Amino acid sequence: MKNFFKKQMESLQELTTVRNLVLCGLMAALSVVLNMVASISFGPYVKIGFSGLPHRIVEYLFGPMTGCIFGAVLDILKYVIKPDGPFYFGFTFNAMVAGFIYGNILYKKNITIPRVLCAEFLVKLIVNCFLNTLFIAIIYGKGFFVLLPLRVIKNIIMLPIDTAILFFVLTSTKKIVSSLGFFANNDRISHSADLS
Repeated sequence: MKNFFKKQMESLQELTTVRNLVLCGLMAALSVVLNMVASISFGPYVKIGFSGLPHRIVEYLFGPMTGCIFGAVLDILKYVIKPDGPFYFGFTFNAMVAGFIYGNILYKKNITIPRVLCAEFLVKLIVNCFLNTLFIAIIYGKGFFVLLPLRVIKNIIMLPIDTAILFFVLTSTKKIVSSLGFFANNDRISHSADLS
C-alpha cells in the first residue's frame, strides 16, 4: 500500500517539470486533432477513435495522477471545441478513471503484451462497458441492459486491436524518448527487458 501512494505522489511530481508540461501540451494538441479528424461515431452510443493514444502516452510516461488530471482537462477541452451531445461530468470522471487505471498498470513498467492487455481489459470492462453504458443510459433515457450487449460486442472486438495498437505505440514511444535522451538519468522507463 505504501508503494501505491508513493507511485501516486511521484506521478503528481511529474507535473512540476517544464519539459513534462510541454510534452503534455503537445499530447493534448495531438489528442484534440485526432478527436476531430480520426473518430467515427455509430449513433450516439458507439464511437471509435484514436484520440486516446496521446492519453496513453502521458499515462505511461507520467503516471496515474497526471493521467487523471490530463484526462479530465482534455475531456472538458474536447467538449468545448467540438460538443458531441450534452456535457455530462460522468464522462469526465470516466476519463479520469481510465487514466488512473492505465497509469497504475503502465507507469515505470516494461511494456509487455500481457500488461497492455490487462490495462485494456480493465478499462474496457470498468469504464467502457459499465460506467459509459450507465451514463449513456442516464443521459438518453435508454435501458442499461438494452445498450450493454452492443457495447460489450464492440469492446470484445476492439480488445485485441486496441492492445496491438497500444503495444506498438508505447514500444515506439519508449524507443523515441530513449533515443532523445529523455529520462536518461532516471529509471522511469525500465530497460531491463529487451522489447526488440
